[in-house]
Formats: sequence, C-alpha cells, structure tokens
Amino acid sequence: MQKTALLGQTLSELTQLVKDLGMPAFTGKQIAEWIYSKRVCSIDEMTNISVKNRALLNESFEVGRYSPIHEQVSIDGTVKYLFKTAKGHLIESVYIPEDDRSTLCISSQVGCKMNCLFCMTGKQGFSAHLTTHEILNQFYSIPLSEKLTNIVFMGMGEPLDNLDNVMKTNTILTAEYGLGWSPRRITVSSIGLIPKMKTFLDNSECHLAISMHSPFDEERLRLMPVQKPYPIANVLNELKNYDFSKQRRVSFEYIMFNNINDTQRHASEIVRMLKGIYCRVNLIRFHAIPGVDLQTSPDDKMVAFRDYLTKNGVMTTIRKSRGEDIFAACGMLSSTQKEQ
Repeated sequence: MQKTALLGQTLSELTQLVKDLGMPAFTGKQIAEWIYSKRVCSIDEMTNISVKNRALLNESFEVGRYSPIHEQVSIDGTVKYLFKTAKGHLIESVYIPEDDRSTLCISSQVGCKMNCLFCMTGKQGFSAHLTTHEILNQFYSIPLSEKLTNIVFMGMGEPLDNLDNVMKTNTILTAEYGLGWSPRRITVSSIGLIPKMKTFLDNSECHLAISMHSPFDEERLRLMPVQKPYPIANVLNELKNYDFSKQRRVSFEYIMFNNINDTQRHASEIVRMLKGIYCRVNLIRFHAIPGVDLQTSPDDKMVAFRDYLTKNGVMTTIRKSRGEDIFAACGMLSSTQKEQ
C-alpha cells in the first residue's frame, strides 16, 4: 500500500490527521516543525513524538521526500534537476546561483496546456497537475535546498492553471509553522488567465510576472493562443486595479524575437499600454528550440529597446541567460524525451 505524504499538508490538515488517529492535537504542530523547519526525511526522526505514535504514523504515512534522479550542471553554475513523481511522470527544476541570492525555478505541472509557440514545455502537451507535495518536494529535496533565498514558478506548466496547489505551496512556505518566508521571495509567473490571476492577487502577497511577448493582438495570438480568451489589453486593465507601488511587484516577461516584436513600434506601444502600472519589464533572449523558426534579437536591438523603455518611464532590464547549454534556460524545460 502506498503511504500518504506528510510533506505538502498544512498545519490544519496535519492537526486533523493526528486527531483522527487519536493523538493530541499539538502533535500536528510538532510534525509541521519537523518537516518544514527541521527538514527531516523520516517519521522516526521526530523524537519528541512518542515511539507508539511514530509507529502509528509509519503504518500509513511517510514524510514524502524523494531525491532527483538526475542532475546536469551548466558551465555558468546553473543546475537542472530531474524528478520522477509517484505516478511515473518526469519534471524538471532549475537551481540558479547568483552573488546575493540562490533561486529555484520550479514546475507546477507535467507539461503544459497553453502551447506557446516558443516553449518546449508546451510542445510536449499536458499530462498532470503537480500536487502540493510534488511542488514542495522540488524545493526540499535538492542538495542545495538550505541555500535557497527565492522561488520562481517559471518551470514547466502554467502556475495559475494549477492555482489551488500553487497557493497552498506558498501558504506553507510563508506560514509561521512552515519556513516563515516573506511572500516577496516568491514570484508566480502566468500568461494571464484573468479569473485565476484575480484570485491570486486578492489572496496572496507574492510577486506576479506576466508573459507579454507582444503588445499587439494578432501578433501575440500567433505566439500565444491564450491571447484569444484573455487579450493582453484585458490583463493590463485588471492589473490597473491593484497597487504595485509598495513592496509587492508586478513584472512583464518579454522574449525578444528578431524582426518580429523588437521594433520601435513595439516599444512605443508597450510604453502606452503600461502607463498607470508601476512595474518592471524583463527582456529575455529567445533560446532556440527544435522545430521553431524563430531567432533571438541581437544584443544591440535589445539594448536600444531597453533604453527606450527606461527613458520613457518603464523600468526595464535585460535578463541574463542561464543554463542554455543544458537546456535549462527560459522556455527550454521538457521531459518528453526522457519519458520515452
């Protein structure tokens, strides 16, 4: 019989679990501390719980930590991890070390439904939502877990399409019984699923990153099918209802494709559309993927684009590419070949 994972359960769920087993309610808080703060891998390590109760827990439950089955290290220090879920699905996560921080780019789904033209994950289709347990395991089970300072939901999948499990993950990471992280250390990326985006913004303090990639309707539709149900103009109109002028941040991801979305006309329209939204734009080099006839904009175009946006009041940066040599850069995560 497969045991139920304790990792991924909230304090209230753990409390109800132990009460159902006839244990004192405070045992739930003890378990949460052992799993999330002390990072144990087995129930037997929970030494302030009686031997009898540990044995009872062991009959049906386990902590649920499982290590990556493979890792690749880039020449720039980025590390890509491959995990296998209990149902046999494969997912990838990326550790990105920097001078002042260590970020984990985590996956929220096996594959993706959104089928963006430029993304390898979208090319493999959708297989499953990841559970809270499977999302958190990526965080807790990499060798460098305790060095992490930030999380970005920018791996495989559309995070807001798996909103409940993403929100539950963030609740555990930011809760006092969990890691007690500030929500400002977590960024959730989305292509703009408006109803779920509003739910996220109304019920979370984590940062939001929106994939724009073109300010023009027909052009964005060719790149991103989501433009049809949720046009970027509608996404921006919703964002104008929220205050991002304090600690919480909204940013826009903009992959630059040579002679497609990198002209002065595009830059001018972005300035117009973002008026009234306190935000940042991240320009991203396109990383070539098989079967897609797109090329990245040259550096001089990207610099000119950035300088124009910045000069006109839109804070803009060019994101440094990381892990391209191991297919760990933006838009390159996929587990299709590994599952064959």
